[in-house]
Amino acid sequence: MDFLLQWLAGIYYLFNKVFLSLSERSKLKEEASRARQWRISAWVVYLLGLPPWVIIFINEHNWIAAMVEASGAPGMTLGLILAYRGVAATPPKWLNRLALMLIPIGFGISLYDFGGLTTITQWLEILLVLGFLIGTYLLAHERLSGYVWYLLMHVSCAWLMLIQGYDWLFAQQLISLIFITDAYVIGRRLKIKIPN
Repeated sequence: MDFLLQWLAGIYYLFNKVFLSLSERSKLKEEASRARQWRISAWVVYLLGLPPWVIIFINEHNWIAAMVEASGAPGMTLGLILAYRGVAATPPKWLNRLALMLIPIGFGISLYDFGGLTTITQWLEILLVLGFLIGTYLLAHERLSGYVWYLLMHVSCAWLMLIQGYDWLFAQQLISLIFITDAYVIGRRLKIKIPN
């Protein structure tokens, strides 16, 4: 079961990064409808990969990451809604409220379970969480700076997965860095191209 969870979590989240990269490349080629389809696909696979990640984090007592990952579902849903309706659409307010409620719960459980901030894994979780929440919010609004926050998330998560012996997820995080960097570089080229 653990092996299946690793593969599902890794594959879906890797496809998310690949599809985000393809979306940016489609924008560069001025293929708006294709870019939109890639973006919608990116958010769908992101949502599919969420449950396996949450289960893995819970199994490892990564409470901060588990609760925040679960709280990321509203942000991912928001990204899907905005990709489908367009960035100008008004997001449902309850999505943000739900995410904000779950963060302190995960932090509190972690503090209780470990007796404070006592392990390197907790600090890695905090960095992972910052990158995840801020990056997902910014990318949902199609802001390139979200990719920079995703770099922080993936480096932190890679280190966490390495420490906890999840070799496939460690590799998946490193591979994802390539696609995140690609999406960011393509997005920057697109921004530079627009004023001309």
